[in-house]
Amino acid sequence: MNVRQLRELGQPADAENECSGHLGMIYLSWHHTAANQRSSTASFQEQWHQFAEREAESVFRSSMLYEGLQWMQDDLFIHMRLPAGSQVQLEEWLLDFAHKHTEAWEQQFAEEWEIEKQLLPKGKLHVGVAVVEAGAGLSDGLIWYEVMKKAILHGQSAGAMKRSLMRRALDRLIGERLIEPVYQPIVSLHSHGEIFGYEALARTADRTWFPGPMELFQFAEQEGLTYSLDRLAREKAIDGCIPLRQGQKLFINVMAQIMEDPDFSPGQTLSLLEQHRLSPHNVVFEITERSSIADFGSVKKVLEHYRSQGYQIAIDDVGAGYSSLQSIIELRPDYLKVDRSIIQNIDLDEMKEHILYTLIQLADKMGIAIIAEGIEREEELAKVRELGVAYAQGYLLGRPAAFP
Repeated sequence: MNVRQLRELGQPADAENECSGHLGMIYLSWHHTAANQRSSTASFQEQWHQFAEREAESVFRSSMLYEGLQWMQDDLFIHMRLPAGSQVQLEEWLLDFAHKHTEAWEQQFAEEWEIEKQLLPKGKLHVGVAVVEAGAGLSDGLIWYEVMKKAILHGQSAGAMKRSLMRRALDRLIGERLIEPVYQPIVSLHSHGEIFGYEALARTADRTWFPGPMELFQFAEQEGLTYSLDRLAREKAIDGCIPLRQGQKLFINVMAQIMEDPDFSPGQTLSLLEQHRLSPHNVVFEITERSSIADFGSVKKVLEHYRSQGYQIAIDDVGAGYSSLQSIIELRPDYLKVDRSIIQNIDLDEMKEHILYTLIQLADKMGIAIIAEGIEREEELAKVRELGVAYAQGYLLGRPAAFP
């Protein structure tokens, strides 16, 4: 939304609304670390004042919504008079507007200070924004005071503005179901390269805030939205894979920590499968551990329920991260997906070959099938086939794509 669209959003419908609108505030403050709070010199603060005022004037003065600058000690407040309209939309616009223009200020100021003083400033630039409705029987002065307080609260932590924008992007992604599934084939090495199944992977068209699924799911975990995002990805994976051929498997990633969530409901997946005339026997839940499992008992209970319905279980990233021998022993999966860190150049690394051979022996004794992930070279494929691996996955065999 640009300034012209913003003003159109707030065009008054009648004379009664002519004085209505919103007041917006952008707050900027250089926060020193506790260790060097006392060493904050007058020359540093003076240069910060000069820098911030210069940049703010050059950026915001041209805006028709700009009301002026105000210093309170070393904190700068940029006043904006916004039109009437949706406060949520106005807040989103102000967040985007402020982030666009102030994102590089911290680095720019640090570079200027370093050039002049040959010393890097210690601390972080905090930026906060707030929007409140004008009017409500209060004077402009009181309303400006309220919006200043809100902006300060918003900017209490470094990166608060970016985090707010990321949260809005995540909320929109979940609310509008903007995840698109892609599928990577898993090939049987014992059946002349036939496709045994597909791993469903989540992708988004807009990567402004989340370059890839790892960043997306990590942020969702921080915001307490892991369950909502995981469920959406699961639903999209099932929606997009119709029809699977007889005997083929759909591998769906599920975070182990999700299964520890008291709100987790296994029945939702079964209901969705029935809608698409699929059976639990088509589905393998691929357990991904983004952090160590705290309560194996809870996870095992959920998995037992799934198994009783016909689902199978795989443990992902074996040999890397948090996927440990304890997980294999406790969860007794049907498949072990050996991480690319072990498979990459396995034909050239005797130690990697020994590790994979040991995993194959363990899996054989437990009745578990091995899937080698990350196959990118013919030599890697030949080596894992020679060692007796049952299934393989990787760019050499097929890249993630829409369901064929």
